[in-house]
Amino acid sequence: MLPYFGYFSAIFIGLSLGIMGGGGSILTVPVLVYLMGVSPVLSTAYSLFVVGSTSVVGAAGYFRKGLVSLKTAFIFLLPSLLSVFAVRKLLMPAIPQELFTVGRLIFTKDLLVLVAFAVLMVVAATSMIRSRPAEATPTDRLASQQAFNYPLILGIGLVVGALTGFVGAGGGFLIIPALVLGARLPMKLAVGTSLAIISLNSLIGFTGDLSAGTPIAWGFLLGFLAFALAGIVLGTYLARFIPGARLKPAFGWFTLAMGTFILLRELVFRQ
Repeated sequence: MLPYFGYFSAIFIGLSLGIMGGGGSILTVPVLVYLMGVSPVLSTAYSLFVVGSTSVVGAAGYFRKGLVSLKTAFIFLLPSLLSVFAVRKLLMPAIPQELFTVGRLIFTKDLLVLVAFAVLMVVAATSMIRSRPAEATPTDRLASQQAFNYPLILGIGLVVGALTGFVGAGGGFLIIPALVLGARLPMKLAVGTSLAIISLNSLIGFTGDLSAGTPIAWGFLLGFLAFALAGIVLGTYLARFIPGARLKPAFGWFTLAMGTFILLRELVFRQ
């Protein structure tokens, strides 16, 4: 029964990516781990492929409408791609399976990934809950009038790449504010550009797994992806009528509950 909920959740992940330009990817690893029975470390690799592929479809829709800033995406991706590939290719394979013990709790590589992911979920949820639509939608500014804050964009690109590589999430909750504040993009342009960045970031990270010899169950992965793609196509269409800013607080509370659940389950009730 749980796998059916997993496939339904894949639709929801794509839906949220299409409407909000981020956020949905934060649920991919928990869905794969708790509903589909995939190991945490492998789930991060699968998440990169699913999030990257769905974001390509979403970004294509925004690109056709002229809502992707290629210059901004290129600047952001310079440090981000290097960071994500290095983490997937070099860091993840180098982490030992057993790290240390706290009482009766054995801190494994899988547990480290889940705890890091749960902490990221809590941080992302806080960002979504506290976001102010009025500050995040400078629609009166044109892309041609951008004034880049290069240190902010490059710095967040480096951080997003590392986070994407380690936990398998796209990092849209960090990318969109960086594009709005650091590149002065209107919100809709920031959403489309965020999807373009997430797609390349995630897929390059996934190639790091392939080059490291990570075993991939392609049949399962492509089936899960099909449901996520259906969701993002629907989400991109609904984005015309549903402002993503309205959905973020509710989605943030849900993400906060999920992150808290993972922390309690893995650190408290596991013992």
